[in-house]
Formats: sequence, C-alpha cells, structure tokens
Amino acid sequence: MAVHSLFHSQPQFSGFMKPCRFEGQVSSLEVRGRIPPAINGVFYRVMPDPAQVPFIENDPWFNGDGNVSAFHVHDSRVDFRQRYVRTEKFVKERQAGKALLGKYRNKYTDAVEFTVRSTANTNIFPFAGKLLACKEDSPAYRVNPRTLATEGLETFNGELPSCTFTAHPKICPDTGEMLCMGYEAKGDGTPDVCYFNVSPEGKVKEVVWLVAPVVALIHDFAFTENYVLFPLIPQTCDLERLKKGGEHWQWDPTIPFYVGVLPRKGAKGTDVKWFRAPNAFPGHTVNAFENEKGDIVFDLPSTDRNVFFWWPDKDGNAPEPSSIHAQLLRFTIDPKTKNLDLPPAEVLSKSDIEFPRIDDRFQGKSHSLAYFDLLDPSLGTDFARIMRPDVVGGGHPVYNALGKYNYKTNKMEAYCAGQTHLMQEPVLVPRSKDCEEGDGWLVALVNNYETMGSELHIVDTKDMSKAVAIVYLPVRLRAGLHGNWVDGWELDMLE
Repeated sequence: MAVHSLFHSQPQFSGFMKPCRFEGQVSSLEVRGRIPPAINGVFYRVMPDPAQVPFIENDPWFNGDGNVSAFHVHDSRVDFRQRYVRTEKFVKERQAGKALLGKYRNKYTDAVEFTVRSTANTNIFPFAGKLLACKEDSPAYRVNPRTLATEGLETFNGELPSCTFTAHPKICPDTGEMLCMGYEAKGDGTPDVCYFNVSPEGKVKEVVWLVAPVVALIHDFAFTENYVLFPLIPQTCDLERLKKGGEHWQWDPTIPFYVGVLPRKGAKGTDVKWFRAPNAFPGHTVNAFENEKGDIVFDLPSTDRNVFFWWPDKDGNAPEPSSIHAQLLRFTIDPKTKNLDLPPAEVLSKSDIEFPRIDDRFQGKSHSLAYFDLLDPSLGTDFARIMRPDVVGGGHPVYNALGKYNYKTNKMEAYCAGQTHLMQEPVLVPRSKDCEEGDGWLVALVNNYETMGSELHIVDTKDMSKAVAIVYLPVRLRAGLHGNWVDGWELDMLE
C-alpha cells in the first residue's frame, strides 16, 4: 500500500506558506503599467522552501531548502528563473526521496551525517564575480548568476577562516572589500566570533578572532569607517541542550542586549568592547557611521520582546505575535569610553518596521533616507480576511506597506499595495550610478491574499503613492528572507 507524503498542517506549511517547490523559467511575465526602461538588471532573492516533507512535524519556516529566484528586468519586461541551491542536504534528500535533516541547527537529530549542514536559504549576495547563497551556520554556496546552477562551496580558495559565514556580508563603497563575520565560529555552542574581510579580488585579508560574552545569535552587523559593530540577539545556544535533542535557540530575558565594537583595522580580539543595553531583540541593521565628534551612530529596528516567538524562554514563555512592535532606534556610542553601559537610544520613529534598506553607496556613511517593510493598521488592510493562521502562515512577518523614512523631516511615507496585500523585503534600484541618495525605485515581492498569487511591485521613490508597474507571477512564491539587486553593467562581472 502506498504511503502518502503530505506536508504537515501547521501554519508554516499552509496557505501562502505552502511550499512552492518550483524550478524553471518563464519569459516576459505579465505587467500592468510600464516598467521604466532605465531599470536594467536582476533582482535576486531566496526563500526557505522545503523540497521534501520534513520528518520534524513542527519544523520552523527557517529550515526550508534555499530556492533562488531571479527577476531579469530589461527592455521594460521581466524574465523569471528559479532554482534550488544544490546543497549537500538537498542532494542527499533528493537521492533518498525523503527528508534526512532533523531540527533547525541541531545535527544530533539528523537521520544521516552531513559534512556541511547548510540549507543556503537566507541571503543571495553578489561579490567578486560570484553570487553567494548564504546561511549563517556554514560556508556560502556559489551560484551561477545566469543559470542559477550551484557551483560549490565558497571557501575563498581555502582561506575561509571560520566554519560559519554571515548571512549579511557588507560591501565597503570606498574600498570594494567585503566585510564578513561568523559567530559560533568554532562550532555549535562556541562563543567565538571571527571577523574578516575579503579583497575585491576574492582574497581573505584581515582576520580577527574574538569571544562574545554569551553564545547568542548575531544575524546582522554594521560598520563605519573605523569600526565594526556586532549586535547580539538574546537567543542563546547551549550544546548540552542540543545533544539532548533540544532547540538550537532559547530566548533569555535575563541578559543584556550586547553590542560589540571592534576597531576595523589592525585590531586584536581583545580590543573589542561589549557595550550593554536593556534586554531587547535588535532587528536587521539600517546603517552605522561616525559623527563629527568621533562617536558611532548606529540605527536599527528593535523591540523589547522575542521576535522569534517559536523559540521561547526556558519556561516556555513567548509573546503574542501581534504584540511585537519594532521601532526605529538610534544608539550613539563613544568607542573610547570605559563605561560599557550604553546611553538610552533615541526613538526616531515609532512606526512598526523591519527589513531595512538604504542606498548601498552610503553604507558606513551618514545617510538621510531608509526604506522598510512597514505595518500600519490605518492603511485599510483587511486583516480579518487575511490574518487567518491557515492563510498567513506561522512565523511569516506581517507588513502591509513599504515605508520611506526621511531623517531630515522625520517623516515616514508609505506605499500600500491594496487591502489584501502583504509585503516582502524591498530592494533599492538606483536611477543611475551617480544619482542623489535614494533616487530610484523600490522593488518588492508582494503577497496577494485575494488571488493567493505573487506579484512584483515597482515603486518610484519620488512618489510612494502608487506603483509604476505590477508584474504578475505564474507561480505563488513562499515568503522569502533576503535578496539584492545587480545592475546590468555589473552582470558581466558575475561570470
């Protein structure tokens, strides 16, 4: 008798979050409106998308296989291609015809042994002629930018110093180098952090090892001209818990929010300063820079509760998801002080935001504009209709608009796609190489819960009131995590 393989009924496998599992390509997608001819390049994004039915019944959204989408925008049209990253996990499971990986980041629960346990599902990042599919528990995988074929692990010619690699590498606009880090850099449950940079030619240069005050999640980081900043999320790891089959992460409300500040050049691991603030969940970093006094100005969304509510504290406590609200904060840090208690952060905006983006030409420098996913209940979204758990999905971030924040005017503008639409992470497409800061278009995938279909919306940053074009996909794409834009003139470098 045949055994049926069905995805579990939990919200993270239902409704819009039902696995997509599509590979293929479609040319000349349907478009409403007109795509500006000046937009020429590729929007790459990646989503966790389980190719096999997990044997972990309540497997979290973050544990799916990396499935990379590429939207090639040219001549006012869009061509679409999608392909899974051929990780060791994906290949072994396809050969077996079933799931073999166990719990999220817990090798002790796997059905077989993996040399590299990556799902390559968190970010897809262009650098030095390569496209890197990143998952922060392992090295990145190289993906061909034209075909999306997997080319192998990226070890930088064997020079990768850490066994882990960040999901959010940074490019310095002045030097062209890639700033990188890995946490749990010597293996699961280790407090070691490795910071290093890679030259535009792909050579690993400066390597600095440091020790964090707790074994905690460092999902994103930031840099300035002279410093690198490591914000620790108070989700902590314990190796003995892993060996007993427990979760990799457990929220700890008793520890501070730490920010490690390390000199960017010529530093030793002992030069790091771990500044402290009250317990909080720091979101993705907006940017950091140094002011005229030499202080570090560090912007990021943050909330006072556990965003990853599916990983509660030791007593099983977790916040109601609807109560989680991240505001835009600004920390000002004196890197030379001996007082490691941070002054209270300035609340720049009380809007509920995440997935921040800036004009990448201003990374590490003073910026005046930032873009976000935004939750604004006043925009007329029919939440009663689309917020059923079987439709939205467990762990899916709920944002009903794209936000544009102007630091000079302290105003947040919003683009709302409609009453039944939720937003995924935007990317900024500059209007030209030398345009003014933030001048261009926002491109974002949008979930339409009326049609249960995916759309690509293009919004001119000079007019957030409407989309200049809406691109309709022939397949429904699951919620993704991160992506990036590559201009047409850069594509030849990604060969």
